[in-house]
Amino acid sequence: MTTLIGRILVADDEESIRWVLQTTLAGDGHSVEQVDNGDAALQKLSQNHFDLALVDIKMPGLDGLELLSKVRDAGLPTPIVIITAQNTMANAIEAMKRGAYDYLTKPFDIEEVRLLVQRVLEMRRQASELTRLEEQTRRRFELGVEIIGTTPAMQEIFKTIGRVAPTDATVLIQGESGTGKELIARAIHSHSPRWSAPFVALNCSAVPRDLLESELFGHERGAFTGATEQRAGMFEVAHGGTLFLDEVGDMPLELQAKLLRVVQERELTRVGGREVLKVDCRLIAATNQDLERAVKQGRFREDLYFRLRVVPITVPPLRQRRGDIPDLVNYFITKINREMSTNITGISPEARAILNAHEWPGNVRELENTLVRAAVLAPGPTLMPRDLALATHEAATITHDDLSLEDVVRLKLKEYFRQTRDVELTNLYPLIMERIERPLIELTLERTQGNQLKAAALLGINRNTLHKKITQLKITPTRRSGDAE
Repeated sequence: MTTLIGRILVADDEESIRWVLQTTLAGDGHSVEQVDNGDAALQKLSQNHFDLALVDIKMPGLDGLELLSKVRDAGLPTPIVIITAQNTMANAIEAMKRGAYDYLTKPFDIEEVRLLVQRVLEMRRQASELTRLEEQTRRRFELGVEIIGTTPAMQEIFKTIGRVAPTDATVLIQGESGTGKELIARAIHSHSPRWSAPFVALNCSAVPRDLLESELFGHERGAFTGATEQRAGMFEVAHGGTLFLDEVGDMPLELQAKLLRVVQERELTRVGGREVLKVDCRLIAATNQDLERAVKQGRFREDLYFRLRVVPITVPPLRQRRGDIPDLVNYFITKINREMSTNITGISPEARAILNAHEWPGNVRELENTLVRAAVLAPGPTLMPRDLALATHEAATITHDDLSLEDVVRLKLKEYFRQTRDVELTNLYPLIMERIERPLIELTLERTQGNQLKAAALLGINRNTLHKKITQLKITPTRRSGDAE
């Protein structure tokens, strides 16, 4: 048995007893502190963490039984073992009534003490593990609350989850990549009667075609080259729980027939085997493809499609539920600060405008990744437009009323640099200035209806300089007839 190490308090008014316990237990690797009276023991237990206290009954100040009562009333968690030379039934009964973990009489066998310490530490370890498992279970059960959405489309999905979760109905989740299909599958599982059993996820597009059958159904030893031992498939691993097949639309046709049989008959045979195994798991499938179209094109079996689509859930892309973006942003910033020790305290209105207007082709996953990158690299606690490195920006983003002219120029230059990252650039300054000058002069001439004298005055440059720029940039000014120069 593995020796557990703990922090132990010894409280006894006999110096020899304290010395024996200190020497023996410290020799086993434990951290040991000692006191010679009950008041000091109570102070130590109140102010510090101990895994065990060995306490004499007869001590100056508080005796061991009084100390037990004080510890219990204060709700202190340290287990206490009473040690006494007065081996009476009354002492034993009273000690246990007041919450003692155990009772030892003097003279004691030091090996008995060492074994008792290990029992207490093992009890503490098991209690800690139970607490951890309970917390893990609670988090699994509450997983669905992490789906953020107040828009009508998401509220309908939440209602569907609530209706379908208590059943064993097969669910098909459809939506673009990054919309949170697996999160919805996990929410269904965590709110179902199977919540305490495994949730097993398999991405059908991530497994080589020649290995996918083995991943799903398992294989026997020697079934194929490299099969050196029997292996259970995902259906077996998910026994009693939920199997989530992501990107099921990428499954080869020949394997679709075998999957159909498992879905229909609730039984399977491992690759290379003959034994028929019963299947007890709920099936949830997901895809970013239009399976109805795939059926018409002969790429997906119609019978399997209808077997999977018992309860369909369609997840809208983020661009169709923009009302959820502010809540998602706030949620992700809190999560990122917690998990990555960043300290983002706010987002500027300009940055929020960009996030709200972006098309998000990568959906919620892209939004989270964008915020992670921004939070990690941002020079200050407030995210600014310059901190967002989005692949593209729609016109609505660039011309948003909240954006300053400088931010617009910066965003366009970032986009230009991304587009030309593989090109060796030269003479960048005149090139960029020309691209800025042209629209500036054209729009100024448009404002002055082609009047170059007024345009030069508006620009704050000489009229001859303006005329030279118009010639160099090959701008064709338009002017209403009758307008004076």
